[in-house]
Amino acid sequence: MISVFRRGDSSVQAIVAGPGWRPEPDVLWIDLVRPTREEELAVEAALGLQLPTVEEMEALEPSSRLYQEDGATFMTATLLAHSGAQAPVATPATFVLARGVLVTVRYEDLRAFRIFSERPRTETTGAATLLSLLDAIVERLARVLDDTGDRVSEVSTAIFHRPPGGNFRPLLTGLAQAQSVTALARTSLVSLGRLLSFAALAHDIVDNDDGRTHLASLQRDTQSLTEHTSHQAGHVTFLLDAALGLINIEQNGIIKFFSVVAVVFMPPTLIASIYGMNFDVLPELHWRAGYPMALGMMVVAAILPVLWFKRRGWL
Repeated sequence: MISVFRRGDSSVQAIVAGPGWRPEPDVLWIDLVRPTREEELAVEAALGLQLPTVEEMEALEPSSRLYQEDGATFMTATLLAHSGAQAPVATPATFVLARGVLVTVRYEDLRAFRIFSERPRTETTGAATLLSLLDAIVERLARVLDDTGDRVSEVSTAIFHRPPGGNFRPLLTGLAQAQSVTALARTSLVSLGRLLSFAALAHDIVDNDDGRTHLASLQRDTQSLTEHTSHQAGHVTFLLDAALGLINIEQNGIIKFFSVVAVVFMPPTLIASIYGMNFDVLPELHWRAGYPMALGMMVVAAILPVLWFKRRGWL
């Protein structure tokens, strides 16, 4: 699907691009979402450039993700998608500044793009549109990290103030999801940091004082959020270790209880086993006090280990 955004127009317009299609002179942004090969060819022919393939977008080499060609600046970043879902993913998104027009290519529905497209349009150039879009992406990542931090705080409270015997599974699941979102957000921010550094070389930005100032502000915000992800990841790791430690403590308590019970009942069981043997010569069987004596021995044999455990501080 192809959407275009015009200068001074706050609405998005979905178009069908075929052979011979040309963008209007007031088009600032062409957004390709899961484009077909025919749509890619139409945009390439209209702007006189070659869009990167999916394989090039997913490549890790800077030469495949950040480069200039035929007067256009090509920048690909890895962005966080579906942050609120059970399985968030990282997806490549390409930004191309060419002939005063911003072209974006992506294969996932990114909320930052949707939020930005719904805002009133104040940009007058493709470079300004790029910087405003990147601003929306950084704001969205900041919001995701704030929401994730709130969930981590809730899990922290639940871990250390939970009732004995409570279920740890939901807490560990929440921590795992928070760690996944935080890690992917950090990947996105690091990728955006490289993109912002390379964007300073774009012809439409390097000659624009306001653009350079805006770009520097974005770089500071990205660096700050990257440091925040490191702190949050460390907090999640601590909570995960704490949860596992509490699980081990509870398991040790259960094992300790059964071990004590087994030791306490072992001597009485031995006494009962002896007097339960079918031998002719068991003198105590003919005593009038034999039964109370056996019961007394069992009670004493059970109490002595308990007293010993308490003296040693094991109970």
